[in-house]
Amino acid sequence: MNMPSEKWASGDAYEHFMGRWSAEVAALFLDQLQPTADSAWLDVGCGTGALTRVISSHAQPRTTVGVDSSLDFARYASQRNQGATFQTASAAALPARADTFDFVVSGLALNFFPQPEQALRECVRVAKPGGIVAAYVWDYAGKMEFLRYFWDAALALDAEARPLHEGYRFPICQPDPLQQLWQGAGLQHVALHALDAVTVFDSFERYWQPFTFGNFPAPQYALSLDAERRQQLHDRLQADIPTETDGSIQLIARAWAVMGQKPSS
Repeated sequence: MNMPSEKWASGDAYEHFMGRWSAEVAALFLDQLQPTADSAWLDVGCGTGALTRVISSHAQPRTTVGVDSSLDFARYASQRNQGATFQTASAAALPARADTFDFVVSGLALNFFPQPEQALRECVRVAKPGGIVAAYVWDYAGKMEFLRYFWDAALALDAEARPLHEGYRFPICQPDPLQQLWQGAGLQHVALHALDAVTVFDSFERYWQPFTFGNFPAPQYALSLDAERRQQLHDRLQADIPTETDGSIQLIARAWAVMGQKPSS
């Protein structure tokens, strides 16, 4: 089976599919960091700018810079962030001098970097001595339930869908690999935290709707099926997903956060 690729070209499409929970998780992440005011921030893989916006509104930063490899996402983020600046660049080659930022962060992007180890080395390079390097990623294999239930249902009907399931595609999005990555980069005082947001849909059809738009792997997969197989997936998912007596669906959107400190010398 061909692997559908993520389309990092439409900020509005991403916001409708997954981005609606990004701001809540970003705020939880910032609470864990307990940032100091008047600090310099770099948001790596800033996407639509959800984390950058929370930094600007809650952390009283001195400067905030967002970097993303997608020109469309960088433009989208720039239009919605006052006071931050945005650049287009690879996470593996950040456009900044060494020892520049107090906080180097990345939200929901690490697993999409082609070279996460190199990206982390770059994050450490541009952090000031004693600065914080931190990131968070969706818990695809566990409590990112919006996607996990979809792919579990798809696999029950089609074993060939396994390579598309983010829980299998992204083993880095689990506590042990994240901790090993941060410790391997020479960061100190490495800590991990679960960040849990609640996602509520007033009906199954409202839950199903984002999978019918054709952006990103899960909707692309659903729309690749013929009408009969798509209905089978719809029905299997509706039977499997936990539903309240009023027909609403309440799921957890968990992200794992990892953070560490660059040695002072």
